[in-house]
Amino acid sequence: MKILVVDDSSTMRRIIKNTLIKIGHTDILEAEDGAKAWKIMQETEGIDILITDWNMPEMNGLELVKHVRAESKYEDMPIIMVTTEGGKTEVITALKAGVNNYIVKPFTPAVLQEKLEAVL
Repeated sequence: MKILVVDDSSTMRRIIKNTLIKIGHTDILEAEDGAKAWKIMQETEGIDILITDWNMPEMNGLELVKHVRAESKYEDMPIIMVTTEGGKTEVITALKAGVNNYIVKPFTPAVLQEKLEAVL
């Protein structure tokens, strides 16, 4: 299973990647913003899951989600947003844009595993 992790913080990407590896997912791609993630998605076949931050330069996570959901080939792709934006309004906005699950930073590896299992 190929997972794309998008966050402008290299530390957060490493935390997410290490957690994914511990729970058995080793095919992981990374991008530091939505624009680079979108380029990777256009150039790479078989990305199964998108895990993205909200607040990033170039293209934020919400814009990325809208791009992804506008493409029919990605309509069923699970998307998890991992962000500091924890307000009810933000969660509703993300869900309406097409996010399948939502994690507020900081989080534990168990929370990431639980949210990932919920979308699979």
